[in-house]
Amino acid sequence: MNGVEIVERLLAYGQYHQLLLEDDCVTARNELWMLLGIDGTEPYTPIAPTDADIYQLLNAAVDHCRQNGNALRFTYEVDQLYAALMQPLVPRNSILNQWFWQIHAHDPIGATAAFYAFSKATVYIRMDRIEKNISYEAATDYGNMTITINMTKPEKDPAEIALLKAVPSTGYPKCLLCIENSGYPGNAAHPARHQHRLISVVLEGEPWYFQFSPYVYYNEHAIVLSREHRDMVINRQTFKRLMAFVSIFPHYFIGSNADLPIVGGSILNHDHYQAGFHKMPMMQADKWFSYSVTSNENVQLDVLKWPVSVIRLRSDCSEALVEEATRIFDAWCRYTDENMAIIAETDTRHNTVTPIARRILTETGGMYELSLALRNNRTTETYPEGIFHPHREHHHIKKENIGLIEVMGLAVLPARLKDELSTMAEMIAEGGVARLAEMESDVHLAKHVPWLKAMSDDLEALTMTTTVDKKSVDLFFQQAVGLKFQSVLEDAGVFKKNRKAFEAFLDFVYRP
Repeated sequence: MNGVEIVERLLAYGQYHQLLLEDDCVTARNELWMLLGIDGTEPYTPIAPTDADIYQLLNAAVDHCRQNGNALRFTYEVDQLYAALMQPLVPRNSILNQWFWQIHAHDPIGATAAFYAFSKATVYIRMDRIEKNISYEAATDYGNMTITINMTKPEKDPAEIALLKAVPSTGYPKCLLCIENSGYPGNAAHPARHQHRLISVVLEGEPWYFQFSPYVYYNEHAIVLSREHRDMVINRQTFKRLMAFVSIFPHYFIGSNADLPIVGGSILNHDHYQAGFHKMPMMQADKWFSYSVTSNENVQLDVLKWPVSVIRLRSDCSEALVEEATRIFDAWCRYTDENMAIIAETDTRHNTVTPIARRILTETGGMYELSLALRNNRTTETYPEGIFHPHREHHHIKKENIGLIEVMGLAVLPARLKDELSTMAEMIAEGGVARLAEMESDVHLAKHVPWLKAMSDDLEALTMTTTVDKKSVDLFFQQAVGLKFQSVLEDAGVFKKNRKAFEAFLDFVYRP
């Protein structure tokens, strides 16, 4: 496929997905020719709007560039070309916002679905990588949880890693969430965002923006970000903004990572939330016990049967939820229970929450829901990574922070596990638990051996069956990883299964 044909197929694809109109094609064609080094001397024939395998087209463009002297050696250079080739097909933010809010006026579900389809069609969401993710449901003591192994972030070769050190820091954009990422060409240290677009939304009188995560972990995985680059913070305004958002997008949940290190997310320097059109495992959790809210009879308070300590508030009045969430949060920030290793403050504050809001819609209107996961980021000599952080015996599976997504029961596990678990399953299927000694000398597998030894009786029983094969061991490991994730979340729970301690905190809030 030559360069001219690639351009015409890109224009046909863009029209098919309603990214641009026929009147836009002359301008877009010239821009694409410039990117691909086409001088206009070759004849071209416009193609009617037609769908295409966009990644096949973009890869053809990469081949064209390489054949014409552009080495495109590094992954980031290929990603930059992908994004740059999509930019001429993509409307400006102002046009996109007009289109989005026109749909939203009569169909909020349709509006976010259309924007999601747009973000995939423009290759901002890299479905070619996301489709490589592993995802399955695992049964736990708290109901099914979702286990994912994240394969979306491409590996960098040593030369590319070395190149990162030579990239000068400009401070622009200030972070990966800043609005200045829209249209940013990227470099070795910062992803290309030529085709990245944002939807403007006002929350409590402030300008915020709505976009999708390029690394979607669930349906319509969205990021809602402040226009101002400012630190993450949880306070009354947080709860008000979450309630405002679910009033605008009643089919979405929205939540915030905690605002402290260890229990927060990976980005603490830009105020933002995560949202989506998805029912998380925590939302299906059973009630552990209820507690009477003496300050507001219109609010129902339940403590969930969940490994992380979660208070769920429900009411048909969003303002009432904001009041009670603020009351609980303020009390939690002051609360100490040394028997549970909870100390509110030393030289710094340790207590915070991970809040999650949603609407429960019915034919008569429905209710608002605001859940507060209680968090504490204190460390000790015994637990230097965090008392309520994944403990070291679980680090072979999960050692990163437990953020908003994990709190709700969706595990995001590292890509290395795909090969490690597969290799161990193959070894056990072929040689049984006797292969554990061999694994102990393997630099990649040795960290898993204590876990496997703890399950050796079950593994031996499995390998004694006449039907054992790699697939059956794979399934065994899937369930075992699910239970390991359950243990990780139990580490993050501040009250564990101690109802008396949990009720003592609620008494501190409502019956001081």
